[in-house]
Amino acid sequence: MRLVITFLLVCVLGVHSSNAQIDSNTKSVTFELEEQNTSQPTGLQMPARKQPSLTLPKDERDPRTQMDLGNTEPEKFDMTKSDGLLENNVGKTPKAFTRDKQPLPKYAKDQSLGQVKTSAVYVDVKYRDHEYVDGDRIRVFVNEDLVQANVFLSGSFSGFTLTLDEGENHIVFEALNQGESGPNTAELHVYDENGFIISAKEWNLLTGRRATIVVVKE
Repeated sequence: MRLVITFLLVCVLGVHSSNAQIDSNTKSVTFELEEQNTSQPTGLQMPARKQPSLTLPKDERDPRTQMDLGNTEPEKFDMTKSDGLLENNVGKTPKAFTRDKQPLPKYAKDQSLGQVKTSAVYVDVKYRDHEYVDGDRIRVFVNEDLVQANVFLSGSFSGFTLTLDEGENHIVFEALNQGESGPNTAELHVYDENGFIISAKEWNLLTGRRATIVVVKE
């Protein structure tokens, strides 16, 4: 019986001591509750974003909203109208399809195409029918030697390369015919070894007549 009373006293004293310790500890720190309004926070906020839509607005998907009834129809394309870059020659036949000059008596003589001087080792001699391509043919001589026996003059340049002798080199073009119209007509170009043109001439010859150019190597 004495043991039971002693045990109860010990328990009562322990509880009282614990409460006293808690009271003494709580006196050193106090917490005050403050009412906070969390419905309107005062901190930083992310900007509001509009929820994306998977469909276009009606004004953008309705083709009637894109119509502009005030615009006139675009101007129709006109091939004969000049664009400001090329000369407008409506109705003008290309030169290659026009008739040659009339075979006048003044073409019934030999023609000199002049003289040109160069220091080049060789020259390129090019010729073509620059008028109506009607079957003109020529024969070519260099210093009285035959180098081209029968050449058809087309609308494109053809010719040969000539290694020059010191001094004068005589290049002679003889008209074998006059084609289907006019005189024998041709455009002549002579280029030096660097590709620079050193002479550009034309001839109009009746059958059997000759045109001569002299290239002098200095």
